[in-house]
Amino acid sequence: MDIVTLLPFIVLIGAMFLMTRSAKKKQQAAVNMRNQMQPGTGVRTIGGLYATVKDVNDDTVLLEAAPGVHLVFAKNAIGAVLEDAEYNRIVHGDGDDDLKSDTPIVPDDASSLTDAGAADAAQDAKIDLGKKDEADDAESAPEAKDAKGDDKSGGDTDAK
Repeated sequence: MDIVTLLPFIVLIGAMFLMTRSAKKKQQAAVNMRNQMQPGTGVRTIGGLYATVKDVNDDTVLLEAAPGVHLVFAKNAIGAVLEDAEYNRIVHGDGDDDLKSDTPIVPDDASSLTDAGAADAAQDAKIDLGKKDEADDAESAPEAKDAKGDDKSGGDTDAK
């Protein structure tokens, strides 16, 4: 056999080896993370539930989602083990003071960013979107008849 004919198979086998190797590394990292859980640790499940670990067994974990609310989850259902500071920030809102600062907040609309916004707002307030009176309709009706001009009826058109 020639090396050129074997080259595609060698490349394919090498790619498969690299893909399975990276997947195994990720899986091993997840197992190590789940084995590091201890009672009192904050976790996030794969479903997005934030809870505190109360008890760790071989295949299950007892979580406390709220005071007095205990749930039993499989260890595989734990998506992330969180640090205490991150868990408290997410669940209890601790540390949100860092988000508040003296910098101005950008408004939802751009009208307040320009000086002309106040003049435009005054003009916008005068726009009347209501229904016209009958007197206004009577005045505009003769103009509409003049605008027709040719008085084509019965399906006659200029198109050929």
